[in-house]
Amino acid sequence: MRVVAITQARMGSTRLPGKVLKPIGEKTMLARVINRAKQACLVNEVVVATTVEPADQAIVAECKHLGVSYFCGSEEDVLDRFYQAAQAHRAEGVVRITADCPFIEPTVIDKVVSVFLAKQPDYASNVLERTYPRGLDVEVMKFETLSLAWQEAVEIYQRVHVTPYIYQNPDKFSLLAITAETNHSDYRWTVDTPEDLEFAQSIYARLDNNETFNWQDVLSLLAQEPDLIDLNRRICQKSLQDA
Repeated sequence: MRVVAITQARMGSTRLPGKVLKPIGEKTMLARVINRAKQACLVNEVVVATTVEPADQAIVAECKHLGVSYFCGSEEDVLDRFYQAAQAHRAEGVVRITADCPFIEPTVIDKVVSVFLAKQPDYASNVLERTYPRGLDVEVMKFETLSLAWQEAVEIYQRVHVTPYIYQNPDKFSLLAITAETNHSDYRWTVDTPEDLEFAQSIYARLDNNETFNWQDVLSLLAQEPDLIDLNRRICQKSLQDA
């Protein structure tokens, strides 16, 4: 099965405009995400799905700089953009990650993909039952599953967030939850606000600003410096309908 990881990215963001190109050390957040995703052994290709909006030409330029494939589609209908990108890159298994997760973990991607390939559900993820830190989210689905969601999803939030139609319809799709051995779901490692960005920059700085550390290294660092958790402790995740 040809497995393609697609990360959606755009410059528009209400709480932190242009966040995907904000610096984390000497690289952009998007570069951090791409470089970490490329370390996953079970992914055949990594693709950035951005939009046709003029502002997002900056993302296209960064993709060219990074040597990563990209697709430009609808700004508002992210499900359509995602589906079109998957189709254009001949995906049979589709991995969804987002460009505001600079700690995305290649071993976690491989774990979810491995179980997906072995058990062949319509959809597998580590977000159905949260045990990993927010920001290590990985969703994997068959292209046929994505295609059916693309055809049938009608609610605005289902088009914006790509996968809700799938996991909200367990009668139509076989779903598989992937969990960690220990529950770390209270940690927030995604970037939606300036506070989140400061947290990410601080963690990277303490880990030599490279992409070779793993999520266990971050846990160890936070155990040693618990004050870092306070940088974005008060940030609340938006609901599906509000985001």
